[in-house]
Amino acid sequence: MVGIARPRTLRDVALICLGAAAMHFLTAFMGPFTADHSSSIIVKTQVSSEYVPDADQPKVFAAPAQHDVHNHVHLDVPPAPAPPPARDSRQQSAQELIRPPVDVPAAVDTSYTIPETTVLSHAPGWTVFRNIYMSNGTMYIVTSRPSSFPDISLITSTGLPAENTPENIAARMPTSEDMAFITPEEARDLWGGDLDRLEKNRIWTVPGNTFIINEPAQFLGHYYHFAAEWLFGAWAFWQGAWKAVVEPADAAKTSAPPVHRAIFANSGAHGWRDGPGFNSYIFRSAFPALTVEVQEDWDDRIIATSSPTALHRAWHFDTVLFSDRSASFRGPICGSQTQRIAAEATEHMRKAGNLTELWWEPIRRGVLRFAGVDEKTQDVGVKASALVAARKNIPVGDAEGSRATSGLHDKDIVITYISRQASRRHLLEPDHTALVKALEDMVKKHGWELNVVQAEKLSKEQQLSIAARTTVMLGVHGNGLTHLIMMPVTPVSTVIEIFYPTGFAHDYHWTTHALGMRHFAIWNDTYHTYPNEPQVNYPEGFQGTEIPVYPPTVVKVIEDRIAGLHPL
Repeated sequence: MVGIARPRTLRDVALICLGAAAMHFLTAFMGPFTADHSSSIIVKTQVSSEYVPDADQPKVFAAPAQHDVHNHVHLDVPPAPAPPPARDSRQQSAQELIRPPVDVPAAVDTSYTIPETTVLSHAPGWTVFRNIYMSNGTMYIVTSRPSSFPDISLITSTGLPAENTPENIAARMPTSEDMAFITPEEARDLWGGDLDRLEKNRIWTVPGNTFIINEPAQFLGHYYHFAAEWLFGAWAFWQGAWKAVVEPADAAKTSAPPVHRAIFANSGAHGWRDGPGFNSYIFRSAFPALTVEVQEDWDDRIIATSSPTALHRAWHFDTVLFSDRSASFRGPICGSQTQRIAAEATEHMRKAGNLTELWWEPIRRGVLRFAGVDEKTQDVGVKASALVAARKNIPVGDAEGSRATSGLHDKDIVITYISRQASRRHLLEPDHTALVKALEDMVKKHGWELNVVQAEKLSKEQQLSIAARTTVMLGVHGNGLTHLIMMPVTPVSTVIEIFYPTGFAHDYHWTTHALGMRHFAIWNDTYHTYPNEPQVNYPEGFQGTEIPVYPPTVVKVIEDRIAGLHPL
């Protein structure tokens, strides 16, 4: 016969403890006289601290976490905790002290409470949330003051691919199905447990720090748009939100909290990867421990919280950087000035005074270290800038004048020409040949180094190693110039972009300036640089194979820049 289980009362607990105390008392006296303990009776005396007075509860105590096969007692009582190790009476040195981890965020317990959503920082298309929720595909902001939040059109969108038509623009505007405000009371009605029965909330926490990227693969699958636009903006905004510090003495480290996962909510596993493979290479090397979820994983989370036959459930994200391309384009900087989503993030943080000068270095150095670039090379920019700052009173033209403006020895000045002659959009062949000859003569005269690069013939490590040493990078407008994000930022670092005459695009121009380097646009025999920059234009011939360039103009720009005639 099986007895009917009943919950233990305080009287039961007291009797168990009294019996245990009596046995301990007897053992203390009898133990010394008895050598054989094989017949000892072992009684479990521990009880759960979760005392529940409601006798109708099916389970009063938590189920045992493990079972001892030698002492298998069918009681709804957890096993006794292991005894603590003996204390070492020696005084620990400072090196031996066990310190709590500093990069693990404090856990938020949503078992019986539903924390309200807060915003740590916001710019169009970039928002850092604390305590944001997702259920059935809708992001929920739980708040008593919805009017204190930005308009959701500046936070999110429907995630559809972008087209420049009125119909598509309207289709990307978010609704309450994409992001909704609910009060704490409404959240409890949706996901709250029965407090009278001590039921936990139907909320499952995704702990730590998460990047949620709410844009399709349309642009993510391109090296520039992923690395030099989305990642560039995300890192700037994350650094700025925490007012992170990056010290010149150890620029590989940041005081910002770590990123634990990235969720590409509208892009599959191949959607955020580019053809040459640089997106995943840079992402994995910059964030070695990062967990990546893609659209299929996000759909799993949606489906898991959308069952029509189950009570409502939600995912709770502790800390989230939520980014959205369409929302950025609704901002004043991206939408009408730069067309670069990262501009909203970086300009917001710069104006707030939250971006340190070396904010990008932890990413750059993480990638370069993975690629095998030595620390001395990684440190070129920081050391050159420090040298120029210390010797700024040396006049240009003296024996040390050139180094005083660049911070570099002549042998350390590296000119890298990225050739696109094997790709669409390239120079006229005679002009390419003449340019290479002019660059060779220039570096021979000054004792500089020249690299003429066909990226498709080099490994990723070789390309990154060259970029890490490059002082001046030049080439026809194209994806290869994205490597500028791995250049050392010295007082004379420069990107020279060759366009079909009258053509201009913001891509590499904006990123160059955002890193603190000088950009020149070349139109055959003329150049344009800040503050006399042309308007964006894509004339016929922009994408063609007959782009002209006059090599003496390029050489003059480089020599003048190294000599300090085009300071920032």
